[in-house]
Amino acid sequence: MIRCVRLWTGEDNNSHFEEGYLEFEPGQRGDFLTGKIDALSVSFQETESGGAFAWHTAPVRQLVLTLSGTLDFQTRDGHHFLIHPGNVLLAEDTAGSGHSWKLTDDSSWRRAYVILQPGAEVPFRAKARQSVRA
Repeated sequence: MIRCVRLWTGEDNNSHFEEGYLEFEPGQRGDFLTGKIDALSVSFQETESGGAFAWHTAPVRQLVLTLSGTLDFQTRDGHHFLIHPGNVLLAEDTAGSGHSWKLTDDSSWRRAYVILQPGAEVPFRAKARQSVRA
């Protein structure tokens, strides 16, 4: 499984997130894979160590594939999540109050942006929520 965090805009106009993974199916030679995901473009970007970006929304619905660097993302309600190398961010918060991020280690943040076609299906599956007993 590949860890994936989905970031979206809720009815309250704030960004929210849920942790999960990309769902795989058995493939040839014992590999596991997703189906093809319809994309418009791929680009790469690097931010030097110590970088941060104040409140913003995703410019488009996209996958962000972290190649190096560890980031602390925050939503306006004060919730945080970390993204590590090898994690995928499904950024769907294209409106609202947005999110912010900052690098937390000495590495630069190298990433690939995969711009999704409108309506593209991403095999994201949220982690099952733990039930709390009284």
